[in-house]
Amino acid sequence: MQSANPASFSPDDFIWKGLTLTDSAAKQISTLAAGDAAIKGLKLGVKTSGCAGFGYTMDLVKETAKDDLEFSHNGASLFVPLQAMPYIDGTEVDFVREGLNQIFKFNNPKAQHACGCGESFGVE
Repeated sequence: MQSANPASFSPDDFIWKGLTLTDSAAKQISTLAAGDAAIKGLKLGVKTSGCAGFGYTMDLVKETAKDDLEFSHNGASLFVPLQAMPYIDGTEVDFVREGLNQIFKFNNPKAQHACGCGESFGVE
């Protein structure tokens, strides 16, 4: 058995399952982008954050990076940096209303645990 060299790891070497958008998430992305014709969609990333290790980032996108992967549904586009894929591959992005709150929810099969407040997640 050949051992992997961590220095040679590249996200380009993998076949990704991808991300999916629910109808509700696609509608919300389209709503957010409707105010500015230059907005191409939403970018979902990962950063070191919180007590569990990682947090999600979301930004409106006017310019995509060369390593962004694009996932589309019902005319809405979600862009993900290739480097984030090991942490969020297979995630379903949803947009839900809970009482007076509205929020994007991430059903991430790679998240092994989350912090108590739900702001960060960890992978193993």
